Amino acid sequence: MAKREEAVNMTDQFAEFKELKNIDKTTLISVLEESFRSVLAKMFGNDDNFDVIVNPDKGDCEIYQNLEVVPDGEVENPNTQISLSDAQADDDPDAEVGEDHTRKIDFAKFGRRAILNLRQTLASKILDLQKDAVYNKFKELEGELVTGEVYQVWKREVLLLDDEKNELLLPKDQQIPTDVYRKGETVRAVVHNVDNKNNNPKITVSRTSEVFLRRLFELEVPEIHDGLIVIRKVARVPGERAKIAVESYDDRIDPVGACVGVKGARIHGIVRELRNENIDVIPYTSNPQLLIQRALSPAKISSMRLDDEAKHAEVFLRPEEVSLAIGKGGLNIKLATMLTDYSIDVYRDLDVEEEDIYLDEFKDEIDEWVIEALKEMGCTTAKAVLRTPREQLIEQADLEEDTVDNILAILREEFEE
Repeated sequence: MAKREEAVNMTDQFAEFKELKNIDKTTLISVLEESFRSVLAKMFGNDDNFDVIVNPDKGDCEIYQNLEVVPDGEVENPNTQISLSDAQADDDPDAEVGEDHTRKIDFAKFGRRAILNLRQTLASKILDLQKDAVYNKFKELEGELVTGEVYQVWKREVLLLDDEKNELLLPKDQQIPTDVYRKGETVRAVVHNVDNKNNNPKITVSRTSEVFLRRLFELEVPEIHDGLIVIRKVARVPGERAKIAVESYDDRIDPVGACVGVKGARIHGIVRELRNENIDVIPYTSNPQLLIQRALSPAKISSMRLDDEAKHAEVFLRPEEVSLAIGKGGLNIKLATMLTDYSIDVYRDLDVEEEDIYLDEFKDEIDEWVIEALKEMGCTTAKAVLRTPREQLIEQADLEEDTVDNILAILREEFEE
């Protein structure tokens, strides 16, 4: 009786495992059946003539052996055959030669070795199930935010544990340079990569990925989460500075203002999470000239030459604007290059004199929408427009020939005086 209870307890333990690991009942039944069949096959050579019935509600398992009834004294294989007299004595008085006889098997009677074998087989299959469940769960979470508690800090990586005690590895190259980790503190990251080499799932998370920045904005900015604002481009040097280009699907929503929040409330939370990483938010445009101009902010561009095929831009600025465009350690121009996918060369515009005038000063003589069209192609000053070929102004600013001629006349007259 003790052995029988031991077999039942194994099923109870399996049910407990189901509760903890969220494995569905169908899979559990299949694994339990396979475990019994595996042990039976080892004991009898094969399990073809056995029926294994799992009763998940009762928490037990019934095993039946199907045997061919043969005449007394002609049993050649006791694993597949039974004599007529034995079949009749085994609660089947109507048994006849050639028929099948089904015998209920009490697995516990096979002894402690068989039960131990079953336990080991179950443990192995349960471990495989657990690993598969972890792998499948996190494979679906690639690119999503997760939270873990720091469990161990090593030189090359940090081990995090999530709420279900799953192990998450944060390698050194996926950590923000200014990050400092202490055991027990909570860390947010994005699932970067999940592999299952040798059936051993390894979950790598990242805090340096641009996806991490995207997910933080989705978390802090409801309009992004709801799809009213979309992040078009992201450029990031972790721990230093980042630039993102955003676009609104609703003309009534200012995408930059929504991302920054009132008095910077929304973006401040992200900056703190990224260890004071500066974040520039700019409005996205499909116009490469205007996007480059915005990406190089806070520098103000005088003029620009683009080679769209080579994805190359030559940008001309006033001497005092060059350092702003390049940024400390070349960071600003590096991020602008990453954001726009254009290689950018910056030049001092030595032809720009002090008397050059920003186009906004001509709003009394030139329509504001025309000025904006010129600025979108990179011409922010009067002399920048005058240096640009007439045909280019017509084509890129989408202006009529008469309009362009009128603009050029107004600007030339200003300097002739």
